[in-house]
Amino acid sequence: MKKNRIIYVLAALALVATSCDKFLDVMPDNRAELDSAEKLRAFITSAYPETDYMLITEFSSDNVDDYGANNPNHDRFIDQVFKWEEITETDNEDVENLWGNSYIAIAAANQAIEAIEDMGGAEKAGLEAEMAEALLCRAYSHFILVNVFAQAYSAETAGKDLGVTYMLQPEQGLNPKYERNTVAEVYDFIDKDLQAALPYVSEQYFTVPKYHFNKRAAYAFATRFYLYYEKYDEAIKWADLCLGTQPGSILRDWSDVAKMTQDPDVICEHYIDAGLSSNLLLITAYSKMGLCFGPYRTYSRYSHGKYLAENETGIALATFLGTSNKNFYNSEMKIYSATNLDKVIFWKLPYLFEFTDPVAQIGYYRTVYPAFTTDMTLLERAEAKILAKQYVSAVEDMNIWLSNISRADYNLSAEDIVSKMNAIKYSTWDAATIKKELNPGFEIGEKGSVQENLLQFVLLLKRVEGLQMGQRWFDVKRYGIEIERREINMKGLPEQLMDKLVVRDPRRAIQVPVKVSDAGYEKNPR
Repeated sequence: MKKNRIIYVLAALALVATSCDKFLDVMPDNRAELDSAEKLRAFITSAYPETDYMLITEFSSDNVDDYGANNPNHDRFIDQVFKWEEITETDNEDVENLWGNSYIAIAAANQAIEAIEDMGGAEKAGLEAEMAEALLCRAYSHFILVNVFAQAYSAETAGKDLGVTYMLQPEQGLNPKYERNTVAEVYDFIDKDLQAALPYVSEQYFTVPKYHFNKRAAYAFATRFYLYYEKYDEAIKWADLCLGTQPGSILRDWSDVAKMTQDPDVICEHYIDAGLSSNLLLITAYSKMGLCFGPYRTYSRYSHGKYLAENETGIALATFLGTSNKNFYNSEMKIYSATNLDKVIFWKLPYLFEFTDPVAQIGYYRTVYPAFTTDMTLLERAEAKILAKQYVSAVEDMNIWLSNISRADYNLSAEDIVSKMNAIKYSTWDAATIKKELNPGFEIGEKGSVQENLLQFVLLLKRVEGLQMGQRWFDVKRYGIEIERREINMKGLPEQLMDKLVVRDPRRAIQVPVKVSDAGYEKNPR
């Protein structure tokens, strides 16, 4: 079911209802009512986006292959996503909803910020923590928008690349015109919001801290942002604060998961448990990711199948390390094989359903997902250390992650990884491997170097950790990894090459919604 949204703007003395194509307008103007800490705290909960980016970015990435036109489990919307086309079809997770709900969240954050300023400012009103949460929410939604709808940040090109509009205050006019900031400008604004927020993050007023930007979640966000921003020392600093001195003690307890009843509903509900130290920020969303990457056929024409698992992701990691898939708690991937079904997955995100009419059995698909985890933050710290040429420490982080997911302890050295990785050929469309050519917009070591090989390894670990969560797409963009769209035949092998996403391909910046561009907003180049 398409989820209709009505957004309102302030016009003269009246509230005028507008159509859902005014995605940058504000929500109902109730700032006059935001006159207490309690009201602000309740209101800021609406500053978290209700539409996830994961479906678009996961199916845009190299984590899925095409299992053929004869597979009926697809529709025009997912066809457009997979083929990197302009998305004109509607869906609860389409670009229109992602864009609109992100700016709705930003508008809520801006209203909260303005209300605090109207009360005399955060310090005078004693609302430093509330201001910090609002700033973090504003920065986060802009971070998602710029990384979906623009090219990846590169210091060399960000000053020219189209970003998105960074909204710093609630809109006061009717049908205003917006210009796009550059990617560099968007990152600069996010940096300022983070620097203003991070010293004042508090958890004292949260009933369930994991559904808010608590301290560790804020530090994890800062880690990812500064990693993408090419400020590696800053990324390491915030990761250290997030992970503490014993990071292994706060990672996901995969040994505990292995002891649980092996049922997808049980495992998925545990995966998003707010009581787990590994889950830092949980967000609810209108999403069918639990169907797409659960034991179902939904969208299975474009699937993470056995060929990918054995040659590029979870099972391939075990092979690289000279062990079995079953020796890894979370790499013991679930294999579903039947007519028109080749799906190899982890059980992660739950499939939830919100009934709007229980009698008619209609409503919305929903899920809960961890936007930040200690496990991914540990790997992002390792990546930052590799880029800062702190190789020994980076390998220590990767060994901690490997030992946590494994039934055995790992103590690999940089030399071990380099030797193993150098023995592997670079991936091609019909002979896939875990090693893909890296073409980032920033400087790294040449092919075969210690740095390049360690980056190959950490990107593999991140790919496994973030599988089915949409995060691989951002690394594909950042490292200029080319994607070769291939069709898999009935034998489970590559049949033909259909398309290729090259370095700096304009399609890496997903096109802005049609209604937004029709209203005069500048489109991404094609």
